[in-house]
Amino acid sequence: MSKKTIRDIELTGKRVVMRVDFNVPMAKDGSGKITDDTRIQAALPSIKYILDKGASLVLMSHLGRPKGKGFEPEFTLKPAAERLAELIGREVKFAPDCMAADDAVAALKPGEVLLLENTRFYKAEDGKVKKDDEKKGIHLTDEEYKAKKAELKEKRIAMAKKLASYGDVYVNDAFGTAHRAHASTAVIADYLRPAVSGFLLEKEIKFLGDAVDNPVRPFVAILGGAKVSDKLAVVRNLLQKVDTLIIGGGMAYTFKKALGMKIGTSLCEDEQVAYCKEMLDTAAAKGVKILLPVDNVIADKFPETKDASDIRMEICEGDIPDGWMGLDIGPKSVALFSEAIRGAKTVVWNGPMGCFEFAPLAKGTFGVCEAVATVKANGGTSIIGGGDSVSAVKKSGRAAEMTHISTGGGASLEFLEGKELPGVAALDNA
Repeated sequence: MSKKTIRDIELTGKRVVMRVDFNVPMAKDGSGKITDDTRIQAALPSIKYILDKGASLVLMSHLGRPKGKGFEPEFTLKPAAERLAELIGREVKFAPDCMAADDAVAALKPGEVLLLENTRFYKAEDGKVKKDDEKKGIHLTDEEYKAKKAELKEKRIAMAKKLASYGDVYVNDAFGTAHRAHASTAVIADYLRPAVSGFLLEKEIKFLGDAVDNPVRPFVAILGGAKVSDKLAVVRNLLQKVDTLIIGGGMAYTFKKALGMKIGTSLCEDEQVAYCKEMLDTAAAKGVKILLPVDNVIADKFPETKDASDIRMEICEGDIPDGWMGLDIGPKSVALFSEAIRGAKTVVWNGPMGCFEFAPLAKGTFGVCEAVATVKANGGTSIIGGGDSVSAVKKSGRAAEMTHISTGGGASLEFLEGKELPGVAALDNA
């Protein structure tokens, strides 16, 4: 999946329209303060390269999940413009409406930057329509649904054309939204060429692509998180690729139930038990080793306090007693998983091993993190696939010891599923 990048095209004197992922966490007190600027920092290499080449730059992004009904102050990108200006040491102009920025764009000189307001203030950005929405009391007939989809598709195309009119070149450097076929992420490339990747997107494609399609073996994948249903296709696809699949977190209990084990009141998706049994059989037939927890930290209930002081906890091997739930993997599981991880040359990790947000229930996740940190030091490749896994790695203090930490939660999952990402597919092939 080799795509052209900003290195491959002439940028001098051009106006570049670039999709970035400035969907940064904001303080909940309404102060407009950014609490973590990692995603802005991740875009800096591409931004600086483009500006150093003598181009002007129009940036576009989303923030949060506005309803597509126009401006909502809590989702404004103005703080992102201010933070970017601090990071690059030059003014970043701001357009308060992404669809009415013609004058601001026309005034841009080489070396200048303009950030457009949140693209998701427009429903046309994603073009989504629900046939049934119980909360809003919406129930469309087949004909109404078809007509509404067609209407929004036309609006999405119109928005893409408008955004395309702002530049001479399109660059996608937003891996976090590359799995969305939105106006600003994929459709725009139909109307603005060349369409190439930035350095961040290039890096994501390289690491995740090589890991899945051409891994150095042994290849170990670690999956965690709450639900099997979130990772159905990921499990199926990885079983065709890996040597060992480690499964922890809440999803492990559905697999344990598929083996006939008792899991107490642990999280379980009964409708996925048959699927888990099928995957266990598939792994056995292919000679792929699946590792499940051999012991668990169990509790009499889910904690309500941050220090989990309101629950009773024990280490349990084998079956989990009635009235108790598994909330983390135990020390023997950490040792078992760590042995497999330390012997790997390629490791992909997506999903925590337990409820790591509660300090007494973080030992399993942090223990696995410690093992994954040795892979890079031993000449292997370790890739952390977005979401809670990234939070856990950062919280453990071992982020610098990983080969690559993905900026895309949903996008990295879909990549691991083997899906083609619209925001990547739309770009020019190398």
